[in-house]
Amino acid sequence: QVQLVESGGGLVQPGGSLRLSCAASGRIFSIYAMAWYRQAPGKQRELVAIITSGGSTNYADSVKGRFTISRDNAKNTVYLRLNSLKPEDTAVYYCNADLSSAAATRSKEYWGQGTQVTVSS
Repeated sequence: QVQLVESGGGLVQPGGSLRLSCAASGRIFSIYAMAWYRQAPGKQRELVAIITSGGSTNYADSVKGRFTISRDNAKNTVYLRLNSLKPEDTAVYYCNADLSSAAATRSKEYWGQGTQVTVSS
């Protein structure tokens, strides 16, 4: 059993900052890519940022220069720093991890339960 637990969401004013955390726990052998997605009301879930096990990152164009993804492999945790927040960043943010639970087994994707980020004055 694998769980991803997110924290750090909340209400923030435009221009403000937040840091989201997502910790993976349970039967974990190796974590490959970790990512953050978001879903705004009435919209499809979209990829926000992704980081590989080696630390390579990629971002959605809408958040480049404002958001930073990082990970602590020793803690099986991924972070998302959100700066210069805009009302259009309001969404539920989901953590995603591609991981294997044992040696020589195929990896599988897991999702967190989501954390609400609301940007409003």
